[in-house]
Amino acid sequence: MKTNTLITMFLALGLLTACAEMNPHPMDMSQAVQSASSKADHEALAKHYEEAAKDLQLKVDEHKKLLSQYQAKSYLYGKQADTLVSHCRVLINAYEKAAEANLSMAAMHRQM
Repeated sequence: MKTNTLITMFLALGLLTACAEMNPHPMDMSQAVQSASSKADHEALAKHYEEAAKDLQLKVDEHKKLLSQYQAKSYLYGKQADTLVSHCRVLINAYEKAAEANLSMAAMHRQM
């Protein structure tokens, strides 16, 4: 029983670590937004936001696959199955909202 709990804890820790964003913005976004004055600057920011949205969408897709795995084979995860399903749903929702926000920012910078 202790082995199952330990394995579950390691899996959960692995999922949380995989979900953590080490460097979400390789550039200083505050500085980049404040100093953007030309069309090329705004175009670069728009591209950056679109790339971030693509990365987030990949995470959405990855978590949707995990969600279907947890739902299809919940018997493998025991009591933690509901927690894992809930966790995936929360992450999917958060990543989808973040992707939408990034696309919105890209659209705004394209209009500038």
